[in-house]
Order: sequence, then structure tokens, then C-alpha cells
Amino acid sequence: MTDPRRTLAPLALSVPLVLAAHLLIGADLGLGRMLSLAFGAPADAFAEIRFQQSTLPRIAMALLVGAALGLAGSLMQQVTQNRLASPLTLGAASGAWLATVIVTLAAPAIAAAHGAWVAMGGATAAFGLVVAITGLRGLSGLQAVLAGMAVNLVFGAVAGAVVLLESPYFAHLFVWGAGDLGQNGWTWVTWVWPRLAAGIAVALCLGRVLSLLRLGTAAAEGRGLALAGGLAVAMATGLFLTSVAVTAAGLIGFVGLIAPNMARRLGARRPVAELAASAAAGAVLLLLADTAAVGLNSVARDLVPTGAAAALLGAPALIVLMRARLSAADHARYELPAGPARPARATLALLAAGLVAAAIVAVALAPTEAGWRLARPDALIWSLRWPRLVVAAAAGAGMALSGLILQRLIRNPLASPDILGMSSGATFALVGTAMLTGASIFEVGSLAAIGGAMGVLVLLLVLSRRHGQAPATVALIGISLAALLDALVKVALATGSQDSFAILSWMGGSTYRATPTAALALAAAVALAALALALLRRWLTLVAAGDAVALARGLPVGPVRTALMALAAALAAAVTAAMGPVGFVGLLSPHVAAMLGARRAGEQIGLSLAVGAGLMLVSDWLGRVALYPMQLPAGTIASLLGGAYFLVLILRRSRG
Repeated sequence: MTDPRRTLAPLALSVPLVLAAHLLIGADLGLGRMLSLAFGAPADAFAEIRFQQSTLPRIAMALLVGAALGLAGSLMQQVTQNRLASPLTLGAASGAWLATVIVTLAAPAIAAAHGAWVAMGGATAAFGLVVAITGLRGLSGLQAVLAGMAVNLVFGAVAGAVVLLESPYFAHLFVWGAGDLGQNGWTWVTWVWPRLAAGIAVALCLGRVLSLLRLGTAAAEGRGLALAGGLAVAMATGLFLTSVAVTAAGLIGFVGLIAPNMARRLGARRPVAELAASAAAGAVLLLLADTAAVGLNSVARDLVPTGAAAALLGAPALIVLMRARLSAADHARYELPAGPARPARATLALLAAGLVAAAIVAVALAPTEAGWRLARPDALIWSLRWPRLVVAAAAGAGMALSGLILQRLIRNPLASPDILGMSSGATFALVGTAMLTGASIFEVGSLAAIGGAMGVLVLLLVLSRRHGQAPATVALIGISLAALLDALVKVALATGSQDSFAILSWMGGSTYRATPTAALALAAAVALAALALALLRRWLTLVAAGDAVALARGLPVGPVRTALMALAAALAAAVTAAMGPVGFVGLLSPHVAAMLGARRAGEQIGLSLAVGAGLMLVSDWLGRVALYPMQLPAGTIASLLGGAYFLVLILRRSRG
């Protein structure tokens, strides 16, 4: 058995090194003066006051919050016996964040007085949703991580909608949501440490529970362990520590995932030793991430949040861990959702009528100061409204086609441009280009978006190739890539400037700025892509059947896969460039088409187009009327509707 002191020694030795680097970058005082100030010497100059009231509390917060996240991650991994479990991957962190955002905006006094318990409620609700999807026994598998990351996406869409409505008045939520360790005094340090100490005390009392749990649930209960109670206490402690970290510093991911794995790599074997080593590793990791953030801030124009720096370090580590854990391919061919063999004529008629009705309602029905009004719009309203409607319908159709291509190409029923990170790649490319060139996000061309989407897709297929693009592999790696790129985008949002507000509005999938030229261009591009796919429907059929079948039928799989990848990426990028990221439409539309009876590629193309266009038309209309006179972006509404469907889909697959 490994000596715990040998496990903790490398971590203890690394703290002074990382601390020295942090001080060297973040403070411009001599070592002797810093030591005297640290031990209570009075500060005279501004630099000395900043060192005492900002630099030192920031370092303390990094160590405390990192330890809390590391300990929470270790508890979750030991309870679930899943090395990929963490506050991030089980959805707890996003649940705590969403609850804190909502209560901060709706009842700031309650959030200020009881922030940790508000976050605890959100974290518990998010984790409960994951358990409802997977079941208790499913927490040990990859399905729990997939469900947790799906919860992150859905809760992130809700939080984005809430912040978007209030962003001009709550700019600090940009920084806090990205994970902020900046301090102005010792208030938060004195708030965190007693709660962390309480969590540590409870965790150390769980040694026997966690030890018996490693023997299996039956063996543990046979030795007198009240399994349900012990697991509930352990998980509640992990959720509480997560809530403390989120309340104090915002959303900081990946530390709780990497720290326990690092502790085991260093030799921690016994449960209590792993808890201690994980807390120490978490403290070191977050201090290292904050050092990187401080270093970037010294050369960058804008504020780089610590959470973004942690994601830059942690997302690649998550991909490495998943590739090491995942098994070989778990599929051989594309499996369509259950549905009739052919679409019924009545179904097609109802779908066509619904699409026409959605277009009419979107054009003619709207609230006014005098109440609801159904009438033909005048020339001015029509000139403003029709480009938005065309962009929304074309965007829905384009994302539906992109999702259809990816699902058949990768033979992955969970594939879509946003789930696989392609939309994030296009978003990152557009935002990065805008920041580098100084241009508005609305002026950056689609070529940058296409390059970003293509880059992500190529990287995704390369990373998942050893597993044959298995559904769980592709989905998890894609979500990890999306998290990495989203962290980079948060750097642009963290300043809370007017540019950040514009970028956030655009990221909601807004049709506000649609012009006739852009609307017609996007519609023409989607129409050409649909025509090309209709002509190439045999390709879609064969690649979905498997490489062996496709090769036996004479299809050159390599060139065909490249061409289809390029088309899917181009569609997602064109939509993203026109109105911002649109979530879940590419996932939902092909599934609905298949459930309506579109089993063949040609039929699925047509029905997916109609479903995607209709969904975005309805979403754009709801965004305009739901909170009149305020408006929500169509992409945000679509993400909420599609995200709910995604959770239901995972629930059905896990119970099937």
C-alpha cells in the first residue's frame, strides 16, 4: 500500500513553485517586502495595498476553491465508481450556476444571504435529473457523463437566455459565470474556509463507507453498511462543496475531474488518502490555472477569467481520459429511431399544413399595445419581418441537413453540429476573427466560420478514430471540444463591454439583424445543399450501412466521407455566420423525420428540412411574442425546446 506521505509530497513541493510563479507574474514587489506584507506589515503604496487586499486573497481563494472542487470530484468518483464523474460531467456545477443566476436576478437579497443553499438546490436538481435519466446503477458508466454534459448544455441555454434579458444591468454575471477569482479584500476567503473545513470533516468520516463501497454494493450491505444513507451523505457533501465553489468563484470546470485522477496516478489508493490527495491536487491545479490567467491578463487587453484558463488546461485532459477509458466501437450501422415504415400521406399533409400555418402566424399574428392582432403587416413591418423569417427557416433547414449528414456519416444517433462542437468551432472562429481585426461580429464573413467548423470536425474524427466513431465516444469528445472552444469565447465576454453584449446577443442565435441580401444568400445556399444531398442520397444510404457494405457496393468511402464532412461543416458554418449558433435543431429534426416514417435517405432529407424550418419559424415567433415588448433570440428558444428533447432522447435510450 502506498504511503500517503509519498503521495502528498509531490503536491506539497509543487505549491511553492506555482505560488512563486503566481507572485512573480501578479505582483511587482520585492520578495522581502512581499513576505513582510504577508505577515502583517502595514502597506504604504498602492502596489502594497493591492498585494495585501487583492493578490494574497486571490491566491487563498484559488487554493480553497481548488481544494473544494478536488474533494467534491473525489467523492463523486468514489461514490459512482466512475473516473469520469465530477461536478462538471454530472451537471452539478451548471445546476448550481443556473440556480444562482436566477435567484440573483429575481431575489438578490436571498442570493446574498443564502447563496450556498441556493446553489445547493440547483446542483441537487441537476444531479437528480442525471439520476432520473441513467438510474443509480447507470452512474458508473459513460451514459451518466453523457447525460450530465447534456444537462450542462440545456442549463447553459436557460442561463444564457436569463442573462441575455438582464445583461445591461448585470454585467458582472459575465465575469462570474466564466469563473472569477479576483478579490477585493478577504471577505470571500473568510466565507469559504469554514464551509470547506466542514466539508472536509464530513468527508474524512466517510472512509469506511467508501472502503466498503469498493467491494460492491452487495458486499457492503452484507457488512452492515446502510448503503443508501452513506451514499446520500457522500454525494450531498460533494454537491455542497460544489455549491460553495460556484457561489464564491462562479463556474470553474475540469478541476474536480482531473484532481482525483491525478491523485490516483500519484499512488493514492485508500479512500481517505485519495480524498486528501485530490483536495491538494485541486488546490495546485486551480492555482496553476489562475497563474496562467494572471499571466495572460498581463499581456492581453481584456480580462481572462480563471474558469476559462482552467478549461484550456482541463478540456484536453478530459479528452485524454475518455480516450483511455472508452471501449471499442459499439455500433456497426446507423440505427433509426422507431417509427412507421413509410410516412403516411396524412402525416405529410399535416406537416405541410403546419409549416404553412407557422409561416402565416409568424408573419401576421403579433401582440400590440392594444392586444393581439392578426392582420397583414404594412409595408414597413413586412420589410423588417420577412428577412427574419427567411433566415430562421433557412437556418433550421440548414442545421437539419447538417445533423442528418453527421448522423448517417458517423452512424451516431446523437450527432449534430452543436453536440459535436462544429457550431462552437464556427463561433470561436468568428469571435476570434472579430477580436483580432476589430470588426463587428456581424461583419465577419462566413469563410472564417467554415474554417472553424471544419477544423473541429477533422479533429473530432481523428480523436475518435481508434474507437470507430462510436456514438458515446464521438458525443463525449465533441462536447469536450465544445467546452474548450466555449472557454475561449468566454474570454471575449468576460469584460462586460458593449462588444460583449453584442456578441452574447449574437450567440443566442438572433435574427434581429437579418438583411434581405443575407436572408436570400442563406436560403440559396441551403437550397443548393438540399439539391446536392437529394442527388447523393445513395451515398447517405451506403455510408450509414457501414464501410464494408459501402466498399462492396463500389463507393469510395474516403473521398465520400470527406465531401460529406465538408458539406455538413459548411452548412453549420453558414447558419452560424448568418444568425449565430443554433442548438439542438440538427439533432431533433432527423429524429422527428424518422419517427414520422422517413426511413430512406431521400424521405428523411425532405422531412428533416420541413421539421427544422418549422421549428425555427415557431422559435423566432415565440422569441418575438413571449415576453413582448422584450424579445428572445430564436436560437435560444430552439435550444430550450431541442435540449428538452435531447434529455428525453437519452432517457429513452438508457431505458430501452
